[in-house]
Amino acid sequence: MGTFQLEDFAAGWIGGAASVIVGHPLDTVKTRLQAGVGYRNTFNCIGMVYKRESVFGFFKGMSFPLASIAVYNSVVFGVFSNTERFLSRHRCGDPEAGPSRSLSDLLLASMVAGMVSVGLGGPVDLIKIRLQMQTQPFREATHGLKSRPVAPGEQAAYHGPIHCIATIVRTEGLAGLYRGASAMLLRDIPGYCLYFIPYVFLSEWITPEACTGPSPYAVWLAGGLAGAISWGTATPMDVVKSRLQADGVYVNKYNGVLDCISQSYRQEGLRVFFRGLAVNAVRGFPTSAAMFLGYELSLKALRGDHTVTSP
Repeated sequence: MGTFQLEDFAAGWIGGAASVIVGHPLDTVKTRLQAGVGYRNTFNCIGMVYKRESVFGFFKGMSFPLASIAVYNSVVFGVFSNTERFLSRHRCGDPEAGPSRSLSDLLLASMVAGMVSVGLGGPVDLIKIRLQMQTQPFREATHGLKSRPVAPGEQAAYHGPIHCIATIVRTEGLAGLYRGASAMLLRDIPGYCLYFIPYVFLSEWITPEACTGPSPYAVWLAGGLAGAISWGTATPMDVVKSRLQADGVYVNKYNGVLDCISQSYRQEGLRVFFRGLAVNAVRGFPTSAAMFLGYELSLKALRGDHTVTSP
């Protein structure tokens, strides 16, 4: 079997689509909480979104992630799997990922996947967050902030993903699509290390020695736990990233990562960086469980294997 395998990319695409469908409602709640626009807690946010926008408010901006995150996830999983396979072959001449998978290989492959994720995922996250945030009443979105001039009664800044992209490029240039990319880099490099590595070791630990590969239940449980761990620990930098990316819908408040951290701490204290922690951890389980299960089962089908094979 060759080192580079396209099946990983195809399976990652399917896993990404599954994760968006499962996780987008809680992702909307997480984004609203982290942007700091007047919600007291998670349940208050859920109640207010439902009251103001009905159940469809939880799926605001999902079309773009559904179309793009599947591709993004395809690249992340494909890069991770093929990088680890390449490192394994280079280290010991074994292209297959066996029980003695090297922690150093997993670590380096995760870091590479994290760096690649920012290049593709930065604009995707930005558009998703802008679409999720634009439904906030203007008076709440600008509460306590110095706002830029806005037309009276302005509510919806964007009419959809394409209009959002065009507006950002027109007003901020191509660099505007990567607003918050540095915070995302600081989130995703350690985040993917705490995503793939726990998944690999948990799935191996759950799987009995007599089995040749993890069962769907082992994949689901290990993937869910890995997602909860990764998203839980990534919350502080995820808050910063969300605030930087939400900045600009109605106001321009932050001048970068350090300025965002400084202003957020000064105005709301240390606890602001753990805003959305519960939502992140809870959302991380079903989202990642669906992602890994979709990935593994589709990879099994594509390869015609009789066992599930870890990435």
